[in-house]
Amino acid sequence: MDTIMDSMGAYAPLVMNAVKALVVLIIGWMVAGIVSGLIRRKVNANPRIDDTLGNFIASIVKWAILLMVLVAVLGIFGIEATSLVAVLGAATLAIGLALQGTLSDLAAGFMLILFRPYKLGQYVDIGGTAGTVKDLNLFITELVTPDNVQIIVPNGQAWGSIITNFSHHDTRRVDMTFGIDYGDDADKAMGIILDLAKADARVHDDPAPWVRVTNLGDSSVDLTARIWCDAADYWDVKFEMTKAVKEAFDKSGVSIPYPHSVEIQKAG
Repeated sequence: MDTIMDSMGAYAPLVMNAVKALVVLIIGWMVAGIVSGLIRRKVNANPRIDDTLGNFIASIVKWAILLMVLVAVLGIFGIEATSLVAVLGAATLAIGLALQGTLSDLAAGFMLILFRPYKLGQYVDIGGTAGTVKDLNLFITELVTPDNVQIIVPNGQAWGSIITNFSHHDTRRVDMTFGIDYGDDADKAMGIILDLAKADARVHDDPAPWVRVTNLGDSSVDLTARIWCDAADYWDVKFEMTKAVKEAFDKSGVSIPYPHSVEIQKAG
């Protein structure tokens, strides 16, 4: 019995340290979340600072606090910070090889913040993956597709890919092509499209709307319209103009042909 009690007494300090370490981890994790959230809200509330930068700073602060918590936990078990540095120094090569992908994402995250190819709320295409930027932190970029699907892109892949930012400029050009029958008046059809464009308050006067005959297809004469509008109005203008042109063509007797074949009968 004395032996059992002695054994339990020997393990008692270890158990107490484990409990203390667990408490420190829990409290540290909560503090890291609260502080990073507070910083994110404060920075994002400043209109002169972009929301992307606020989220990034909050992410850095969170990981810095967690690192200090880790040092404190190791100190509970008697491992001093200097010893931790020595151990980390000896394991640097192994850690670097094992986490080279993660370290690459971390470095890429700094590059994305520094050069700002995209910001929160912008619609982008990253290497063929498109969506609205919802979050950018130390390691990943989070996108949300128009049908509300979450996409996580590692920063290393984002920085190494071709990035197309559809929201970078305030204005965009809307390109639309309409096909008319060979027997229709091309000038009349172009006039209809121009009148509709000029009547739309969302369409800019400078650059002026542009309509030209751009192709003689197998079944139609193709008219291309190029109009400028605010980037936020791009899809509404495109969809509504397409519908308006169709209705105006119908009223004016301008036909929109479709591919068809003509059967030629041979004399018997």
